[in-house]
Amino acid sequence: MNFTPTSALFLDPRSPACIASTARFLSSQEMQEPFQHLATIVRNGRTTLAGEGSVEPENPIWVEFAHSMAPMMPPMAAPLGKIAMNGLPGLIDILDIAAGHGLFGIEAASQNPQVRVTAVDWAHVLEVAKANAAKAGVQDRYHTLPGSAFDVDYRGPYDIVLLTNFLHHFDRPTCVTLLRKVYAALKPGGRAAALEFVPNEDRVTPPMAAAFSLTMLASTVARDAYTFREYESMYQEAGFTNITAHPIPMAPHTIVMGER
Repeated sequence: MNFTPTSALFLDPRSPACIASTARFLSSQEMQEPFQHLATIVRNGRTTLAGEGSVEPENPIWVEFAHSMAPMMPPMAAPLGKIAMNGLPGLIDILDIAAGHGLFGIEAASQNPQVRVTAVDWAHVLEVAKANAAKAGVQDRYHTLPGSAFDVDYRGPYDIVLLTNFLHHFDRPTCVTLLRKVYAALKPGGRAAALEFVPNEDRVTPPMAAAFSLTMLASTVARDAYTFREYESMYQEAGFTNITAHPIPMAPHTIVMGER
């Protein structure tokens, strides 16, 4: 069977159609509404959105995210797969937490025919991921676990757990709790790889990663763009060792990886 890399599934990220797709999500009412109340948000230290904000259970905004933001992901999905799988031989089981469009796990499966992926997200979001897996020709190795990443039984064990654009939605204790659950789901020697906006220790550079903390303040209850030292501390508290940072060239993201 021929597999299609994620870069071939979507338009060039620089194309007008791709930019329009991204703009549709970023300019949606759900994303823009909090910024109409930014002074109140800064004073109160949390979003004005109801409940848990953007991470409210079954929030339909993530279905739109899965559709609209997918075209921007291939330039980051390919490096994540290569770095996370580097040096792992044979059959590789991957758990993709908050999979969304699914492209990160799908790209790994496209790179290596011995990869099996299990994706966790809300059921309606996973329908988008399953469609993308079929488009890439890896649907027979792509499985889903609908539900909250904090509540669902991960099963496993896994060689790799992917946490893509997820930890920044939560405060430090919540992140550590999740990372402990991830640690327990890994095989000995397994890896947890988080794709994140990671500002420098000065918290004002680089500009895009540092500015992302404002997006989290506006849209969540307890959130931040954490520095590498902060992620390193969280990983260590959860039990991980050999924690490393891998900036993605020409992108605002960094892969933070730890080993069990």
